[in-house]
Amino acid sequence: MRKKVAIFVAAALSTALVLAGCGGTADNAGGASPAPPPQASENSESPSAGGEKILIATQSPLSGPQAALGDAIKSGAEFALNLKKKEFQELGFDLQLFPQDDQADAKQGVANAELLVSNPDVLGVIGHYNSGVTIAASVKYDSANLVMIAPTASSVQLTEEGKKVVHRICARDDSQGPSGARYAQNQLGVKTAFLIHDKSAYGQGIADEVKKAFGELGVEVLGYEGITQGEKDYSAVINQVVAKGPDLLYFGGIYPEGGILVKQARDKGFQGVFMGGDGIDSGEMIKIAGPAAEGVVFTSVAGDVTQTEEGKEWVAEYGKALGKKPESISVYGFDAMNVLLNGLKEAIKANGGKKPTREQVLEAVHQTKDFKGQFTTVTFDEKGDNKYSDVFIYRYDKDKSVFVGKAE
Repeated sequence: MRKKVAIFVAAALSTALVLAGCGGTADNAGGASPAPPPQASENSESPSAGGEKILIATQSPLSGPQAALGDAIKSGAEFALNLKKKEFQELGFDLQLFPQDDQADAKQGVANAELLVSNPDVLGVIGHYNSGVTIAASVKYDSANLVMIAPTASSVQLTEEGKKVVHRICARDDSQGPSGARYAQNQLGVKTAFLIHDKSAYGQGIADEVKKAFGELGVEVLGYEGITQGEKDYSAVINQVVAKGPDLLYFGGIYPEGGILVKQARDKGFQGVFMGGDGIDSGEMIKIAGPAAEGVVFTSVAGDVTQTEEGKEWVAEYGKALGKKPESISVYGFDAMNVLLNGLKEAIKANGGKKPTREQVLEAVHQTKDFKGQFTTVTFDEKGDNKYSDVFIYRYDKDKSVFVGKAE
């Protein structure tokens, strides 16, 4: 077990960001007016610690229906950065978090990315939550050699496009989808399924992977339909599900729609298993679905950090520092930030102790090998995927999610 590090507790989370904040706005939708960028957070022992300024940005939804998980990424990253501030002060740098609210919207994410690349003090980005937003914004990061590490964006397309700045620590949909399909057949005895997705890059992407895997496994797909994010009545598609009576209803999408779907499906008499991907991994899912969330099964690219004593200590320290419990993906925001800061430190060392260029930080991050995070070990391949990523199974039981185990 690693030695327990001292915690430099954040003075305060930015209230404006929390209130402002793979949801209500689709990750491939447009029309949102760009919000003014938040200022670098003043969450160290001293707001003006001195030294040359370095900004590390986060990009995630901090407002709107998906804000709960967007804030989890931002808060996990913030916790990690606060623990390293003193170390960077001793190197002569004022390390600051620079959180951005992408609103789960691709146009807003791109607008934020343009502001980040234009600021020479920004040397890295943690984000995004939604795959569609990540893919769109990565074009801007790539044009400026600004390295990014995605904690949760799982779309296959993200790392297949060949952008040198793109990295992620989580598993891809072509791993998560088939893992869920195999679990449904082998452990749940599913022989027939109906698939619904939210038309987003993430939701349709993972549903496509599940559908493909079911075909290879011999599970009969009775229906495959898309819904619109933000709507409140999905009776038309639920009626199709109930009429066909599948063993399993699979949803590729995020918890705001997932909660509504399972509630309406149960109200209309659907008795089969409801399953989804990591987009429905949130305490908000239970609030939306109510008793209908009972027994819902989902895969996740984030494991349960509380399975070890060290992980339990981390959860306690996180709560003490930030005043709230972590979501399962909070530790991935934490690990992603630590990977980036490790690369930043290596780049500073290679540059003779001086502030490195973005290209130097990018190269150092890309060379990450066997980095031991709080939960996951990280080694990036040439595409920027993590060779140590895994998929996990959870089930909602009463008012909480229960860790079932690592997927096969």
